[in-house]
Amino acid sequence: MAGDAKKLQPIIIKRVKKAGHAVHGGAWKIAYADFVTAMMAFFLLMWLLGSTSEGDKKGLSDYFQSPLKVALAGGSGAGASNSLINGGGNDISQTSGQSAKSDAESKRTKRVATEQFRQSEAKADSRRLSALSAKIAAAISNNSKLSDFASQIKLQITPDGLQIQIVDDQKRPMFDIGSASVKPYMRDILREIGVTLMDVENKISLDGHTDRSAYGSPLGYSNWELSADRANATRRELMAAGMPEDKLARVVGMGSSLPYDPENPKAPSNRRITLLVMTREAEERLLGITRPEIALNAESATDASAAKSAP
Repeated sequence: MAGDAKKLQPIIIKRVKKAGHAVHGGAWKIAYADFVTAMMAFFLLMWLLGSTSEGDKKGLSDYFQSPLKVALAGGSGAGASNSLINGGGNDISQTSGQSAKSDAESKRTKRVATEQFRQSEAKADSRRLSALSAKIAAAISNNSKLSDFASQIKLQITPDGLQIQIVDDQKRPMFDIGSASVKPYMRDILREIGVTLMDVENKISLDGHTDRSAYGSPLGYSNWELSADRANATRRELMAAGMPEDKLARVVGMGSSLPYDPENPKAPSNRRITLLVMTREAEERLLGITRPEIALNAESATDASAAKSAP
């Protein structure tokens, strides 16, 4: 029996399983790839910032600070720009440097156009005033009453225009002594000149001059008042001849401040009337007149230049 019990005892087999190595995941690869991508993006961003102009940076900054405002300002429509940022906004390709260059080019175009316009006007003035000088000289010489007084009428083209001076003569004074009463022959001269100036385009300056002789008056009346009164008497005679009053830009009494003969301040020739048919440039410089056609011409030239350079 004991032997049978021993034979019936179960046999237990123990099997030991060896644990295998744990399988590593791929998470580190993803993290490394993200790091490399981030570094590439960082270096790309630094390169872009280094090669981008200040105007581009400002455009980007403006957009990201207020994208809706920029989009509304430069969105779709007739006036929309070709923005680099989808949705509109100002064209960031127009940098501040380009804007400054555009402003400088516009100013240069205006300056060149204005200079060309002035040169063209100066040539036209020169031709017109030369023809006027010849016309006045012919009118005086062809008039039997006035030809004897031709030596007292001085015509000269100056940088400021055509200067017409009627000088006094010891034997033929233009005015009564010490007064603004016009002598008859002086009236004829002035009216003949007034007729020739009726259609002139340029403005006219009228000055009265006296010699250096003291003018004694208990009321303080001096050569200043006398020269101004003679200038106004001349103005009235020119108006009577038909010269439009709006042609006169100024009427001035100069006293004895600008003698015709500086070496002989009391010489009769210092007593004179000076008419200056001014060039357009002299009008601006002497009278402080800024004519609108100059600005208009410059603006037209700028617009034409902008249209020509537009794509």
